[in-house]
Amino acid sequence: MEIKTLDHVNLRTNRLDQMVQWYQDVLGLTAGQRPNFPFPGAWIYVGQDPVIHLVEVDKECASVESKIEHFAFRASGLEEFTSRLDALQVPHSVDPVPGMTITQVNLEDVDGNHIHVDFRPETE
Repeated sequence: MEIKTLDHVNLRTNRLDQMVQWYQDVLGLTAGQRPNFPFPGAWIYVGQDPVIHLVEVDKECASVESKIEHFAFRASGLEEFTSRLDALQVPHSVDPVPGMTITQVNLEDVDGNHIHVDFRPETE
């Protein structure tokens, strides 16, 4: 067996609608089809792939800290992305990775989950 890529991240939230809107507005992702599970939630897509699975929970459950420190996306268009974050007033930092040609943009979603979006030089 060989692991090829990350399939999805599952996040619990007590602010489902706000989380869906944030991922659409800030990262430009799309909410899409989700199986008819017996609990509320949403799937957020990159192209045809549902990469973020949101599960709505009661307020008491949502206070449990996540064991995920962060998750990351690879992207292109660093200047366009940071301009979007600035326009939406989303706090973020732009951090070159020491010894590599990757620049990370670090930010948090509505529930405080750490996300970084990685940009390589456009020539790579």
